[in-house]
Amino acid sequence: MPAPHRTSAFWLGALSLGVLVADRLSKYLVERYTPLGSYQILVPGVLNLTHTTNSGVAFGFLADSGSPWTAPLLVFFSAAVIGFLAWLLGSGKAGGFLGQAGMALILGGACGNVFDRLLRHSVTDFIDFHLGHFHWYTFNVADSAIVVGAALVVLELLRDWSHPSEEPDGAH
Repeated sequence: MPAPHRTSAFWLGALSLGVLVADRLSKYLVERYTPLGSYQILVPGVLNLTHTTNSGVAFGFLADSGSPWTAPLLVFFSAAVIGFLAWLLGSGKAGGFLGQAGMALILGGACGNVFDRLLRHSVTDFIDFHLGHFHWYTFNVADSAIVVGAALVVLELLRDWSHPSEEPDGAH
């Protein structure tokens, strides 16, 4: 697959940068104007603003490890993912539109969370979503972009699997 068109590369970069800016701005506002541990109901029974931090990864995994290696390893892993995603997008190997948009969202979200890890060895979370008895872990804009991006990549994969290849039998 050829490298992405300049216009595509511009929009993919803008999408990643937009996620990073929205993530940093939202975290800055939460950190600046709400005390750590604060809890405010935004939409009763659905959405709260809860200022927390997470030194682990998604769902608090590794948050209580206590190892001095956790933060550097998470930064290293995140940097490797960021580099890989940038290469996929820059080389045109990120698939079609859905895959490219998804990877751009993941890239922006990963950059937002690694920025936090580099600054304070933890990530600021504040979106507290729940419906009835279903209560999700507290998350942030970067996490949302990563989840939506992953869903777009999976949708493209599922869509491509449902359409047989155009190649004739025996061609590779």
